[in-house]
Amino acid sequence: MDRPAVAVAAVAVKNGEVVLVKRKYPPNPGKWSLPGGRVELGERLEEAVLRELREETGLAGRVVRFLQPVEYIEREGPRVNYHFVILVYLVELGGDASPTASDDAEDVAVVPVGKALEMDLTKTTREVLERLLSKF
Repeated sequence: MDRPAVAVAAVAVKNGEVVLVKRKYPPNPGKWSLPGGRVELGERLEEAVLRELREETGLAGRVVRFLQPVEYIEREGPRVNYHFVILVYLVELGGDASPTASDDAEDVAVVPVGKALEMDLTKTTREVLERLLSKF
């Protein structure tokens, strides 16, 4: 990786619960994370976050607002394996559809935010959810 990658993540909520996906591939395989991924060339940020949510969980929603930026940097000695600048959006889920894990996710769960913090989360997901809870 020769420069940071721009990514998006969705804090997708409905009735006080948040959607999490269990990562299948690096970085952080086996950990729970917010649905999200890289922004594609020519794609607007809000379009990207809704696309990633749909691709990873089968769910649709609407962007409520931008929440915060977070960074994920993973180093192995002096070498940088990953550097993502992740723009996190609050997304309100619509309809009564049940989430379905995609090919790149081991599992998907919809849980209360407080319970989510008891799960094996990625560092950035924990950071986002703790900050979100501190505002309530």
